[in-house]
Amino acid sequence: MNTEGVVTIRAGREKPVRQGHPWVFSGAIARAQNAAPGAVVTVVAYDGTFLGRGYWNPKSQIQVRLLTWREEVVNEDWWRQTLRRAVAARLYQAEVNGGCRLVNAENDFLPGLIVDRYADYLVLQALTLHIDQQKEMLAQLLVEILDDAGLPVRGVYERSDVDVRAKEGLKPSVGLLWGEEPPARVAFCAAGLTRLADIRAGHKTGYYLDQLVNHRLLAATLASSLPSARVLNLFSYSGGFGLAVDGPIVNVDVSREALSLASDTYAANSRPQPENVQADAFQFLRDAEARCERFDAIVCDPPKFAHTQQQAERAARGYKDLNLRCFRLLNPGGYLMTFSCSGAISADLFQKIAFGALVDSGRQAQILQQLGPGGDHPVALTFPEGAYLKGLLLRVY
Repeated sequence: MNTEGVVTIRAGREKPVRQGHPWVFSGAIARAQNAAPGAVVTVVAYDGTFLGRGYWNPKSQIQVRLLTWREEVVNEDWWRQTLRRAVAARLYQAEVNGGCRLVNAENDFLPGLIVDRYADYLVLQALTLHIDQQKEMLAQLLVEILDDAGLPVRGVYERSDVDVRAKEGLKPSVGLLWGEEPPARVAFCAAGLTRLADIRAGHKTGYYLDQLVNHRLLAATLASSLPSARVLNLFSYSGGFGLAVDGPIVNVDVSREALSLASDTYAANSRPQPENVQADAFQFLRDAEARCERFDAIVCDPPKFAHTQQQAERAARGYKDLNLRCFRLLNPGGYLMTFSCSGAISADLFQKIAFGALVDSGRQAQILQQLGPGGDHPVALTFPEGAYLKGLLLRVY
């Protein structure tokens, strides 16, 4: 992994690099010399001044992803040190030996690499060419680092089956990288409850770890004010939002497999079975409104609607429709916990979308809390794109 080439930035285009942003787009590059696809390269200003080191992929629109802004060698020792720093930042968290994100890509200054821990198993996503080339070494280093921290690993499983890999010229890749093959469902503990992750075929790496903090918030909010609340959980996946809630739960998801996972999760915790409805969430809301159904709390956590900035306007219409119908279905004094995980939808825009839906609904609402992921999903201050998950906890009248 020695530096093999030099990438020169166009005159006047080096400011983002100097300010610590990890991406260099093709339009900012003047030339690349001796740069092999996936190789580590030195990035310099037009006058030859050193700017940083990253890895190169001419097939990607983001042609360089920076790893360091210091004149240091990027080798196995560098990866060991940087991975150790990321893991150490999570060791204070109660969930680290249950379910926890250990490496959050650019936000941990390790672009293209995501690593999640579920009990004794790690799930690794290699999103870029360079990370794909180094994934076996990275798996070995992670096992070593976690063993040193007293968190032994039984297996490292790859879930590099995300669409973004196509932009890097890569095909999906799923399978065992190290150790034992994981079971179909891996049980892990979070906030005193057993969760089930389908790390071989489930959503993301098997569970929505970024929402664990909001699961707890919903349960605490309802316990203090509406302990018997009837809760509607839209796009429910494995039903995590209702798991610690005492009132009746209605989970809505288009996937039969997801609802089965929810039923098994509730059974594993000896919780009353939720009402699981296999349906499109938009259609369910229309039908529920026609039936004059009402709920005391609604969670609306849809999948990404906008993958690019060009899709933002259409996505905004979808978010507004969802929130409008949620407002109409809430009892006075009820709660709406609503989210967007579309990076192209900013927190400010999402709040404006919710405001527009509220006005059209004829209701009133208060923002009780701005929402985001837990502390194991940090956002680098130099990388605002990392703030993909945003949400609002609203009290509706």
